[in-house]
Amino acid sequence: MRFRLPTLSLILAVSLAACSNDTPENNAQAPRYTPIDTPDVASVYKTVQLTANIDHLSSQQRKMLLELFAAARIMDQLFWRQSYGNADYLIPFIDDANAKQYAVINYGPWDRLDNNRPFLSDTPPKPTGARFYPADMSEAEFNAWSEPNKTGLYSIVTRRDNGELLLTPYHKAYAPSLQRAAEHLRNAADLAEDPLFAEYLTLRADALLSDEYIASDSLWLDMQDNAIDMVVGPIETYEDSLFGYRAAYEAYILIKDQEWSEKLKRFVSYLPQLQRDLPVPEQYKQDPVGQQAQLNAYDVIFYAGHANAGSKTIAINLPNDEGIQQRKGTRRLQLKNAMRAKFDHILKPISEHLVDPGQRQHITFEAFFTNTMFHEVAHGLGIKNVISGDQSVSAALQETASSVEEGKADVLGLYMVTQLHNAGELGDTALEDYYVTFMASVFRSVRFGAASAHGIANMVRFNYFVDEGAFIRDATSGTYRVDMAAMKDAVNHLSRLLLVIQGDGDRLAAQRLIADRGQLMSPLFEDLARLKEANIPVDVMFEQGEKLLGLH
Repeated sequence: MRFRLPTLSLILAVSLAACSNDTPENNAQAPRYTPIDTPDVASVYKTVQLTANIDHLSSQQRKMLLELFAAARIMDQLFWRQSYGNADYLIPFIDDANAKQYAVINYGPWDRLDNNRPFLSDTPPKPTGARFYPADMSEAEFNAWSEPNKTGLYSIVTRRDNGELLLTPYHKAYAPSLQRAAEHLRNAADLAEDPLFAEYLTLRADALLSDEYIASDSLWLDMQDNAIDMVVGPIETYEDSLFGYRAAYEAYILIKDQEWSEKLKRFVSYLPQLQRDLPVPEQYKQDPVGQQAQLNAYDVIFYAGHANAGSKTIAINLPNDEGIQQRKGTRRLQLKNAMRAKFDHILKPISEHLVDPGQRQHITFEAFFTNTMFHEVAHGLGIKNVISGDQSVSAALQETASSVEEGKADVLGLYMVTQLHNAGELGDTALEDYYVTFMASVFRSVRFGAASAHGIANMVRFNYFVDEGAFIRDATSGTYRVDMAAMKDAVNHLSRLLLVIQGDGDRLAAQRLIADRGQLMSPLFEDLARLKEANIPVDVMFEQGEKLLGLH
């Protein structure tokens, strides 16, 4: 089965949009690119139509959505420039249709689900710093640089004519594109029917042009009742795998699910007690955790930029600014329709091959949703600064910070589920449902590979749980089952290990953990190969946009 023709329009749109007069590259005309073991797109990504019910939206709100789509597409173009460069020097020079589409999905010629392996001819290894730094810059050169703002989230590093490093803020490096995006956000603000959302869009437009995001991030936390929402701007730092300093552009457009959101509200009140009960000494949980955090469910109708590259996220926990988190908390957004797509098309089929038949009845969407939700909640637990000083955990752990944080959220999420279940707060759902669904989800996520922080975190967790006897493999059938008692112990032990690494700011310990347990090893390697033979996709890709929603 090959890709569907409508996707070609996306390819052409990305290519043409990336060729603009504010693109900094001056490359000579690129050569023709040919595939090198390029996977068949349909065998790796399940195509899903990204839709939602918008019948309740007014005509003015529908017009507003068009402006949000336009702003999001500019974030998509900017992420191309950060991850690869000018797409116009790549996409039109790929003759093979399957390889062309694979490059669009990956925002470049490197396979994000295969440790960034090049899949096109004449392609060098992907720079660990993407396009945030000069390709020839060493870590030592950067560390010796006297620039005081060199670790900022919102700047790129290039070279002057004399070879010296030069720091340029995003709002100057990408000025024309950001001005267009800001205009669309202001147009949307004029159409917004919710006053706070209108103010947020205006502040976000200002932030794109100044790189000052605190005001808009803070106001975003105050929004409670808006039916439409948007995440837009430079958000996550995963693309910078050299240092983990610089944020990449992305966008989500969201429609709130009011019914499901109401179900989630009550869990927020448990956060302070869960923080106090963490299985670590007091100094590793000294940060207060308030009840300002929000839990809401959404249908997502558009992914752009970093959010759309390779594997797709199914939940959001923002803002990332630690000062705002401590003052006002965070919002946790569960992307219900994207989550359902992964459950139906990937997790359930995986379980038919890798989960012991006697435990398959414990794999449910409710457990998958709940585990994912508490993963996001768990990002707020623990501490943000190392216990020996005022250095942040992320600054201390550098390139390992994202993987350790994702691993912490994974295992602490399950710890929280266990605590709430024991307290009778999760209804009559069996604890086995959460544990076995968690194991099946590890098989799903570990296929993302070691190129992503999530993939590394999943491999560390899988290998740790196998070593602790929590996941037990039957050598004859090649299926796995959960040992409930060992699983509870493993969750506590790994939670303690990761929280202490963060609290101590122990980068060497994090590096050792990733080196020892962050690799895909046999027999799991052979077991995952069976999933490929069964044509079970690794992730989803979206047919998305205005037409699917009836806006054009």
